[in-house]
Amino acid sequence: MILAPFGASLLVTIVAVTLLIPRLHRAGIVGKDMHKPGRPEVAEMGGLAIVAGTGVGISTALAMMSFFHVFQDASEVLLLAALATILLTALIGIVDDLLGMRQVVKAFLPAVAALPLVALRAGHTSLVIPFVGKIDFWIFYPLFLVPAGVMVAANAVNMLAGFNGLEAGMGLIAMGSLAVIAASTHATTALVILLAGAGALLGVLFFNWYPAKILVGDVGTLSIGALIATAVIVGNFETAGVIVIIPYAIDFLFKAAHGFPKSFGELRNDGKLHCPENTPVGLGQFIMKITGGIKEWALTSVLMGVELIFGMLAIAVYVWR
Repeated sequence: MILAPFGASLLVTIVAVTLLIPRLHRAGIVGKDMHKPGRPEVAEMGGLAIVAGTGVGISTALAMMSFFHVFQDASEVLLLAALATILLTALIGIVDDLLGMRQVVKAFLPAVAALPLVALRAGHTSLVIPFVGKIDFWIFYPLFLVPAGVMVAANAVNMLAGFNGLEAGMGLIAMGSLAVIAASTHATTALVILLAGAGALLGVLFFNWYPAKILVGDVGTLSIGALIATAVIVGNFETAGVIVIIPYAIDFLFKAAHGFPKSFGELRNDGKLHCPENTPVGLGQFIMKITGGIKEWALTSVLMGVELIFGMLAIAVYVWR
């Protein structure tokens, strides 16, 4: 029964995506698949299904807590606060996908979405900093670190995106790794969130994998980041959260060094993506350069492999220490 949130989320997401694809096309809510010949239009805002699946998954756990006394170690209040944060972050993504939003505004708004967690003072104020030791951040943890964590994670996932299956695939590995940590440390509330999120990402990945039938959009990328941050905060394994975000941080540093340009791969006649003539402006372009060109699905697989390495490192830090 412990996998019920995962199963419910997976099922709802698959059904939701199946219903969304034709309706999004009819509504004209589509995006160009930038790494295909002719840049075909693909249904966008598939992240709506991720949010729906996650919401149903968490609600399933809440129902099981009430009627079957399962997940009794989980906090109903924190689960509802986490769901509120995820939904508020999704709303930011919806507005950006449909109406557009200034980049600086979109970057900071996820911090506002963290208010439900701030209001409940979610998480422990004391953190163990590697090579430093235990530090109590007192009131600064809920007021500054919690909203900063949601903001950073949401934007990090939003930036390392644009290749079929990448956002859902890397997010699935990150959440799976964190779920192992949550289970081993008996962080039941975080485990429920991660199981629901992982089920949703697996469901959308069936349709988002190369060649994608649907793109997740900003509503998807921002929600994935909020899911990761929320679980890390309520589970009190912030170090693991930092570790699984490292690949995203590397991509951020690449892009920051070049002024955050919009970057794509160059699709050539060999069917591979090549790094543009200028220096790599993102982690994806760096992999294109060192491989001398790579298929899109292979690039996604490599980046997922990188995330898996850091996920395993996070597990090692918490489980085998």
